[in-house]
Amino acid sequence: MLTLWKNCDVYAPKHLGIRDLLIEGDRIAAIGESLDYWRCAPNIAVRDMEGAFVCPGLVDIHTHVAGGGGEQGPASRTPELQLTDFTLNGVTSVVGLLGTDGISRSLENLLYKVRALEEEGLSAWMMTGSYRFPSVTLFGDVERDIALIDKVIGVKTALSDHRSSAITGPELARLASEARVGGMLSGKPGIVNIHMGGSEHRMEQILWVLNHTDIPPQNLLPTHCCRTPELVAEAAKLTQKGSYIDFTADIPDSEAGTSAALCSAIRQGAAINRITMSSDAGGSQPAFNQNGECVGLTYFTSATLLYELRRMIRREGLSPETALMFFTENPARLIGQAGKKGVVAIGADADLLVLDGDCRVLHVLLKGREAVRNGAAVMTGRFQR
Repeated sequence: MLTLWKNCDVYAPKHLGIRDLLIEGDRIAAIGESLDYWRCAPNIAVRDMEGAFVCPGLVDIHTHVAGGGGEQGPASRTPELQLTDFTLNGVTSVVGLLGTDGISRSLENLLYKVRALEEEGLSAWMMTGSYRFPSVTLFGDVERDIALIDKVIGVKTALSDHRSSAITGPELARLASEARVGGMLSGKPGIVNIHMGGSEHRMEQILWVLNHTDIPPQNLLPTHCCRTPELVAEAAKLTQKGSYIDFTADIPDSEAGTSAALCSAIRQGAAINRITMSSDAGGSQPAFNQNGECVGLTYFTSATLLYELRRMIRREGLSPETALMFFTENPARLIGQAGKKGVVAIGADADLLVLDGDCRVLHVLLKGREAVRNGAAVMTGRFQR
């Protein structure tokens, strides 16, 4: 199946200008100023995009696809996410993980949910573990999970949070070593995804690992780095050591949004090629009082990503190609998908997103298959029909 998209204003995320894109099956086969000679190919579908903004599909590396929550008891468990929760928000690749609840939310269920999303057209991976330490696993230890299960690319843990297991520096080092070796044996990144809470201890254990062991910085990924100005400052310094840092996108009516914190990190010297932004979709957003009691709870979707993209461009003054890096090329590289995901390039997967002038989704392709047309889902999960 050949598809020719004419007159695309391509952000790869680097701005290429007006280009034609040839899609062959699930891959991008050619990019050029004019590919009109392909019009004579048999059974080719030609579509004029009329100068529309075309970029890679978003790569959301922190999602609770099987649901999360539970901080206010069984009724506060958040629901599983469906295919269109992602595609209608421009997301074409996801990484699923567990959170506070590693009891009623199992890794077995997470693995099957990831596989289900793959069957429905999305590209999906997962982390073993949860907030709990020692980590919950499928095969008995973290290294085996990463090495033996195709979808597992790393492990989840939590620091500086009253819900965490108060993991120490040496314990984090042991966990990172297991993740790294499991990744080496299986050709995966072996990431330790580290939920960062609001404690004043912040990144003490991460810095201990970097100062006392030979664990490479790129194996440690602190998330939710936008909680406080002090955490933003520490995160910026961490990128200078070679680590990636992840920010969590904010809700639409937030006065400043996470984009302000991310840009603050850049002004403090953070390396822009080691910053990512994710949605925490499906994960609970609890509010705790001074006694640690949960007094309110909601959850986000991947819609927050495009709110932040809009804020970065309009409010923070970033160029579209710079802002897109945090949602596309950078997270794809982090999860071991450089050149395949998060870019518009020859040989890359045809995960394509078309936006209007207000960063709203017009069209989405999942590996060459049309998932969204004119803002409406044309591809749905099995039980969404």
